[in-house]
Amino acid sequence: MAIILVVDDEVGIRELLSEILIDEGYDVRLAENAQAARKARQEIRPDLVLLDIWMPDTDGISLLKEWHGSGQLSMPVVIMSGHGTIDTAVEATRFGACDFLEKPVSLQKLLSTVQKALKSEAPQASAPLTLDAFAHLGFIKEFRRRLEQTAGKAPMLLLRGASGPMAEMVARSLQVARTPWLDLSSLSSPLSQEQLEKCNGGILFVPDLAALSKMQQMSLVFASERVEKLNVRLLCATALTPVQLVEQGWDNTLVQRLSAVWLNLPSLANQADELPDIARILLDHLIGQREIPQRRWSSAALANLHSAARKRLDENSWNALHGLIKNLALSALEEEISIDDLHRVLPQNEGENEAERSLLPLFEQPLREARDTFEKLYFEFHLRQENGNMTRLAERSGLERTHLYRKLKQLDVRQGRRGEE
Repeated sequence: MAIILVVDDEVGIRELLSEILIDEGYDVRLAENAQAARKARQEIRPDLVLLDIWMPDTDGISLLKEWHGSGQLSMPVVIMSGHGTIDTAVEATRFGACDFLEKPVSLQKLLSTVQKALKSEAPQASAPLTLDAFAHLGFIKEFRRRLEQTAGKAPMLLLRGASGPMAEMVARSLQVARTPWLDLSSLSSPLSQEQLEKCNGGILFVPDLAALSKMQQMSLVFASERVEKLNVRLLCATALTPVQLVEQGWDNTLVQRLSAVWLNLPSLANQADELPDIARILLDHLIGQREIPQRRWSSAALANLHSAARKRLDENSWNALHGLIKNLALSALEEEISIDDLHRVLPQNEGENEAERSLLPLFEQPLREARDTFEKLYFEFHLRQENGNMTRLAERSGLERTHLYRKLKQLDVRQGRRGEE
């Protein structure tokens, strides 16, 4: 039975489409906005998505771009649009939509479109990762605006704080569709004038300056002197400082030229709330690129990702997180990446590790149940410490006596013998 995810902020439309599709034998799931759609996409892997354009939090086109940019567009998507937005819906086919429906949707048109979409091949999840995948995150939106503004005025830009795949994610975000892309580090012979001319209007990319050979460094000198005239954008990435590059033997004049205009990738160290979302997107992208086997996060591993990784999330945090996720996915023995896998790859200090392991049962519970369990343990412990003395327990817990008695009864904490003051 095909699973169809219906994403629309209008409850009437969701219910109508759901009733029709259920009557036709489909398994229908509903999402009222983009946030709910992201969660559903992570949990159920739908066979088809019916996606509305206009939604209050994130519009359908932006969500489609996000899935396309992260490699999560592994299912056909049909865009739904009201009168006057057909041009926008057609434009969505550039980002992987297989068809569109105009509202109000007729029964016959809905069923024929769904049948056709389910028979179509899902988009190939081979699109490179771009910042579009994280467009719903505020700090990424701000960084992208700064990136586009800077790159629009400078033919050469140095990306600092990441290298390799994470730097490529940023560089790919600046690539205009169907324009040339050349990775200088892939060349085994000197860069020629002809190769550079073929990059007209496109990007010449260096994923990691520190990894270039002497010959490739000479090609970079050659390119840096010509890119502006040939309308080529040169983007270089490094996790090192200019001083460190010079210490490695780089020509100081070239380093100064390359680092004249630079941007730091935003650190993840202060993005604890966004880290689970970022980790899910990176994991899905790696799966889509077939770099890792099918994997999914456990709720406990995601909840503890930031505290476990905090010592690695420094100025090079994107590389660290990407490497951590790939390592976890390749070495986990089960499909679900557990908190034990996380601690195996990122061992804690002995005391911290032991303390967190003792709380594992709490981490696996919903928040309300975990809180009740902890409070019961807390009161039982201090009752023993105070030999059942309620006055001292009230003082220690900071609760008024009447409230304390009510709390103990609610939590089913046995008071034992009543200690006197």
